[in-house]
Amino acid sequence: MKIATAIGTVLGVGYLRPAPGTWGSLSALPLAYGLHQLGGFPLLAAATLVCTLAGMWAAGEMTRGQEDLDPSEFVMDEVAGQFLALWAISYPAWSHGIDITALWPGWISAFVLFRLFDILKPGPVGWADRKKGPFGVMMDDVIAGCLAAIGVGLLAGLAHGVLGL
Repeated sequence: MKIATAIGTVLGVGYLRPAPGTWGSLSALPLAYGLHQLGGFPLLAAATLVCTLAGMWAAGEMTRGQEDLDPSEFVMDEVAGQFLALWAISYPAWSHGIDITALWPGWISAFVLFRLFDILKPGPVGWADRKKGPFGVMMDDVIAGCLAAIGVGLLAGLAHGVLGL
């Protein structure tokens, strides 16, 4: 397996069927947990940047000379986007000394919102998705991850601030 393919498919996760994007997002959850446990939010943030940059490179390599510029087996974009969505629970857990597993509703919200934004492609997600090449492949998921993180924050504010849970 070429290194670009190993990166792009997240060591073969992208070949799982059905719904390889969902498998890619699911694979990001234990990875994010491990990164958070090892180095808190700073390590997860650094890993997100590395995944985004490595994903752009791998997308370019995997699709060079191909007609399909966003193959379904390429799931590093989902990992980077899911990592970003999880920033909304990693940062507060790290900065306040909270066990990240105590924020389990945030894990579920981050996963569901990210998948919804990635599939429905509203506004800026759709704009990025229409861009050709590695930028478009990665950025639609990065933007979906940002939107999901905002959604997780809003849901947490609703739950803890308005509802008092």
